[in-house]
Amino acid sequence: MPEKVLIVDDDRFLLENLKRLLQREGYAVTSATSGEDALEYIAVEPCDLMILDLGLPGVDGLSTCRRLRGKHNFPVIMLTARSDAMDKVIGLEVGADDYLTKPFEPIELLARVRAHLRRSRDYQRTGEVSEPNIYVGELLVDFGKRDVFVGGQPVELTTREFELVGHLARNLGRVVPRESLFERVWGYDMSFNSNSLEVYVYRIRKKIEADPNNPRYMKTVRGFGYSLNA
Repeated sequence: MPEKVLIVDDDRFLLENLKRLLQREGYAVTSATSGEDALEYIAVEPCDLMILDLGLPGVDGLSTCRRLRGKHNFPVIMLTARSDAMDKVIGLEVGADDYLTKPFEPIELLARVRAHLRRSRDYQRTGEVSEPNIYVGELLVDFGKRDVFVGGQPVELTTREFELVGHLARNLGRVVPRESLFERVWGYDMSFNSNSLEVYVYRIRKKIEADPNNPRYMKTVRGFGYSLNA
């Protein structure tokens, strides 16, 4: 079965070009021109990946992504016509996995689509393989269920957030370089600015740390990377 991609953009010219591009690569492509239509479609027919424009009329891309993340965990690549770093950071905050600034090269979009879908397949295969749980103080990383618990209470993480925690847990006590995290979790050399990974780490800290500004578990080694410590 071909993997299903939903493109959400009110620019019909771009929409048609992206549809043709992805269909030539063998993907089953559906499109929507509004956040409302996208949410209605997903409620009936889940997809494997969404390409979502930030500047949609009505329910914009940020609101659409935020509402999706309450129920769905497939990768979301956000498109923005603005280069403002804050737009990108906010997009990551509401659960987007990646972003591209318009105009972009088609080959770059294809590379990111392939990488995110490959990572999604890897997540599913990982869930089928028995991997021992890792305890870090009161924090439990359950790879079989792909869940994290703190003090016995479940923590709701997105797929990307869980993979970050999981990779750090597998390297417990060791500092993992930023480049290694990008390659392992996103599946390719990221063109993210330096704030993007920090956004993900802070978002995780808000969920697993009693005081995100004074973390007990997830530590920063400035200029190098991150570590998970007991």
